[in-house]
Amino acid sequence: MRICIFGAGAMGTSLGAALTEAGIACDLVTRDRAHVDALRKHGATLCLPFENRGRRRVRILRGQDAAPIFAADQKKIPVSALLPEEMAGRYDVIFLATGQQSNAELGGLCAYLSEDGALVTVQNGLPERGLRDIFGRDRIYGCALSWGAERLSPGVVAITSGSGFRFALGAYGGGDKLPQLKALLEQIGIVTTGDLQELRFAKLAINASFSTLSAITGLTFGELAVSHRARVLSLMREVFSVARAVGCKKLPLNGHDLFRVFCRPWAWCMLPVAMRAYRTTRSGMLRAIAAGRRCDIDYVAGAAIRAGEEAGVPTPHLARAVAVVHEIENGLAEIAPESLSLLDETE
Repeated sequence: MRICIFGAGAMGTSLGAALTEAGIACDLVTRDRAHVDALRKHGATLCLPFENRGRRRVRILRGQDAAPIFAADQKKIPVSALLPEEMAGRYDVIFLATGQQSNAELGGLCAYLSEDGALVTVQNGLPERGLRDIFGRDRIYGCALSWGAERLSPGVVAITSGSGFRFALGAYGGGDKLPQLKALLEQIGIVTTGDLQELRFAKLAINASFSTLSAITGLTFGELAVSHRARVLSLMREVFSVARAVGCKKLPLNGHDLFRVFCRPWAWCMLPVAMRAYRTTRSGMLRAIAAGRRCDIDYVAGAAIRAGEEAGVPTPHLARAVAVVHEIENGLAEIAPESLSLLDETE
């Protein structure tokens, strides 16, 4: 089986390194030449989170204003890394891990996917609908990744969650390859399969709340869960309303139904507990903005807003949060906890 990770950023690199370490050959493909060069020369360096108090901590600095990561171990895993122009032949499975801004330009990737191959999008949001006209409905699978990762430097990725590798996998079309994909991913982590829409909205509820607020404030998921619970729950519950309107009966994530956990009176108390494994995780959108790039907010919280419009469900808190992220992108607001006050302003 030929496997490709197309979009070897932090999440793609950690996924490809885990597969390679398990003895499953795969190509990591990225346009970042410095990253490719480092992967070829040194392999993928994974900095693993500190969980066992009996092990020595390794202090890993991130940015000037970011708290350091404490890791228990660093693994160097030899990997196959390619630039897109170096791809050849066809793959049985392509994991799509790029930002969604470039999805409309992926027509050329069809030439590298076998006729009976599987395109597995691990992008956040609801990306499958936009990919079906390119790859065909029955070749598309969706997979939500439930761990945190951050690229520290070319070739070096820190795992910022203590949850292990977890996957929520579903078929968008016929799903003939679902058993093989499940068996593949079970070699490196815990796999949940089920209704793709429910799996997607479960992860979207987390991304649209925690990732969005992290992009606005610069805070970690753990800090948001402790200090800004009302903000988190207001965004999360708007996603819940949309999910119910489109027919979701449950929102399974990491062995729990988010409807049952966060729609009860004790949700306020549960947030810090639920996010304990992700307490040092920061939004990938935050890193994109800090690097001067446009982030994926329109494809994450924006996806929930569009689904709400189609279902007739208002999402005013999500809409204002997206607007604030765009203000930050455009230099009209700062990445800071104080920017949360902007969420209270009306258009």
